[in-house]
Amino acid sequence: MSKKKEKPIDLKNLEPEEKLKYEVAEELGLLDKVLSQGWKSLTSKETGRIGGLVTKKKKQEP
Repeated sequence: MSKKKEKPIDLKNLEPEEKLKYEVAEELGLLDKVLSQGWKSLTSKETGRIGGLVTKKKKQEP
């Protein structure tokens, strides 16, 4: 069975929620890792930090 080829990510055409996730990853210095190796390459600590900051930013929005 062959592996799925992942499509390159177009950061300009993302849903607002996805865009926020990528913005937080960039703030934490993890964007390059995500773009080159995918979300599965992150540790649970890294993904938890991203999730926490995304939640925090969502609560701050009016």
